[in-house]
Amino acid sequence: MYPLPRLRHWLATRFREKSLGERGEDAAAEFLKRRGYHVVARHVDLRVGELDIVAVDGRTVVFVEVKTRSSADAGTPAEAIDHGKQQRLTRAALAYLKAHGLLDYSARFDVVALTWPPGVRRPTIEHFENAFAPVGSGQFFS
Repeated sequence: MYPLPRLRHWLATRFREKSLGERGEDAAAEFLKRRGYHVVARHVDLRVGELDIVAVDGRTVVFVEVKTRSSADAGTPAEAIDHGKQQRLTRAALAYLKAHGLLDYSARFDVVALTWPPGVRRPTIEHFENAFAPVGSGQFFS
């Protein structure tokens, strides 16, 4: 049987309200699954960076960056993925491919941008396939 503090912690984490970003990543993963993608990993934290979602589309490894905003007042969610973010994602993706022996497979970067205003049940979702090319020197993606 669980000690009482452990049970309290489990209940608190299980039933806490998710952040906008967490809800957005959940919605993005479900969106991709409905479109036939196989989600193989989420929240991949590597020494060189973080990957939101790693999925497979056919025989292509897809690194999906998810951006969720409550409004477009400060710009669209997709606009938040600047050159520096693209470089970090490229490094993280390459590290992931190397670590899992997937260098022989084609890979691409997709962006799922969600706008989810407060009080709205479902977000507006935009999916940008092949949103950007790998950034940096010596990169090899096909």
